[in-house]
Amino acid sequence: MDPVTTAVVGGAIGVGAVVAAPYALGAIGFTQAGIAASSIAAKMMSVAAISNGGGIAAGGVVATLQSLGAAGVSGAATAAAGGIGAAAAGIGAAAAELLANMTMT
Repeated sequence: MDPVTTAVVGGAIGVGAVVAAPYALGAIGFTQAGIAASSIAAKMMSVAAISNGGGIAAGGVVATLQSLGAAGVSGAATAAAGGIGAAAAGIGAAAAELLANMTMT
């Protein structure tokens, strides 16, 4: 893939990550009203509580995802998701190009 195509694909994936993040949190059960019953989030919370002796650790994965689900994704988190998505797309495109250009002996 040429550099322009790689940049366009990376940008598109970055935008997709930014748009999808809030929906993905809600889809697995981290909602504005709290953790949805019988959801993946509820199962995660149960496992975390059992492993922590009955409580959820402040700053842990479940607590952080619930905060994002309840309050929405901040501008910094949105920018980070976009940057990570774009970087991953660029790395993937570069790897694909390297593999395509390798000659088998």
